[in-house]
Amino acid sequence: MITTSETSTAHYKKLIKVLGKRHVKSKIESPYDFIHIASKGISAEVIKNFRDYFNISREDTANMLNISSPTLYRWIKSNKFLDRNYSILLFELTDLFLYGTEVFNSKDNFIKWLNLPNTALGGLEPQDLLEVPGGIAKVKDIIGRIEHGVYS
Repeated sequence: MITTSETSTAHYKKLIKVLGKRHVKSKIESPYDFIHIASKGISAEVIKNFRDYFNISREDTANMLNISSPTLYRWIKSNKFLDRNYSILLFELTDLFLYGTEVFNSKDNFIKWLNLPNTALGGLEPQDLLEVPGGIAKVKDIIGRIEHGVYS
């Protein structure tokens, strides 16, 4: 029997792999570790790793981070260290995308779902919530409901 702890550990190991072990050197055991790691600073290159892994455009990634596409380009090109809040947001997005991929059984299925109007979200597309405060948690909640078979 696989325990929740083992599932969480595997999930967070994958998150580190997606963002890059070279950039995320600390162990992650809970979302609170995102704060500790972000406070130390991480390279903007993790954004490129996120984009590449999930095949997301620069424009869509910039929208999720609530910045302009040229700013995102400059950050990655200059290998800037991300501010704490952007680092945490990127960890949360990666966490969400991995969770969605697990629940929907593929990256493509999850990405498609993100772009469909959802009744449980007042008719909004889940993608539209990712850039607003608390939006990631709302989308994650809906995915959890779907995972457990609760009407969403």
